[in-house]
Amino acid sequence: MRRIGVLAVAVLLLLPLAGVAAADGPAVRLSAAQAGTGGSVTVHGSGWRPRTLLMLLVCGRATPSRGVIGGTNSCANADGRAVTTDARGAFAEKLPVAEPPVPCPCVVHVATVTGTPAQADAVLDVAGHPVAPLPAEPSGGRLSILSDTRLTGSGSPLTWFGAPPSRTLVFTAGNLGTTPVKDPVFQVGTAHGVFAPQWDDRHWHGTLAPGGKAQIELPVELSAGAHGDYTVSLRYGGKSLAEQPWGVGRPWGVTLFWILLCLVVPAALFRAGMAVVDRVRPRRPAAPRPSHLRRTRPAPRARTRPAKPPPADSPAALPWFAPGEAPGGPRSAPGGDSPTSRTTPTRKGPT
Repeated sequence: MRRIGVLAVAVLLLLPLAGVAAADGPAVRLSAAQAGTGGSVTVHGSGWRPRTLLMLLVCGRATPSRGVIGGTNSCANADGRAVTTDARGAFAEKLPVAEPPVPCPCVVHVATVTGTPAQADAVLDVAGHPVAPLPAEPSGGRLSILSDTRLTGSGSPLTWFGAPPSRTLVFTAGNLGTTPVKDPVFQVGTAHGVFAPQWDDRHWHGTLAPGGKAQIELPVELSAGAHGDYTVSLRYGGKSLAEQPWGVGRPWGVTLFWILLCLVVPAALFRAGMAVVDRVRPRRPAAPRPSHLRRTRPAPRARTRPAKPPPADSPAALPWFAPGEAPGGPRSAPGGDSPTSRTTPTRKGPT
């Protein structure tokens, strides 16, 4: 009896712990299970990571067991709300009820925006919205991610000038089904910030046998000039498989180009304008300068030829006699007459 009492006490002590463990993990509940378009419901969440940004959406063609078939394309994205959890990982946010673009069954879909992916759904009956059965689940092959996804590759120099950034999404997928999967078509989505991803189909050529696995590489490309924080999402068969953050640097070459353009073009226009003004402007005659400022031009100097030196054998002329005249010599008479010779007396010697 004593042992039975001890076991009963132990079971009673473990029951609260079991309830906490069951409630561990992201959970969502609504203030009302049914609401019409234009109304609102309060979404309460618990078990989320503290200080985490979440996105709240009303989605169609979805159930908590199968998730949102078609991804966020099946949700009323324009009427979504963003909320941040508190220090305990809980939140309460008022969400307007809007009709999703696809028929119900509908849910309130809550998912993390950044960090480790986590999501939870709560059933919501949108009054007045059409209801259609869910598509049949595919039988046979079933793919699952067996490794962490990663982005490989690096940007080229052209991305510095605004070329589209591109990477390769690499992961290992395994076939957990009973039939082979041939040439699967994946969907790769890129989202900037809190916006919904834009999905593109990516074909992988190959066959995955039951129980087999393979490394798959899918190209990812953004638009020209893209920069900032992006999230690359992967899904197959309408089910999200993985998310990978991607930080894209700013194309500084474009900024440098615009700075140079703003400097060079105004300078070129200024120079062209000044050239036109200088050509069109009339020429004014030069005003006469005052007489006291005029400068007389010096008379040109006559060029004198250097005198030829006399020949070496000619006698040197004395400076006080004209050339051809010697002391006591004949002088030419003026007027061109023949000169009269003057005789000099000679002394006679004794005969």
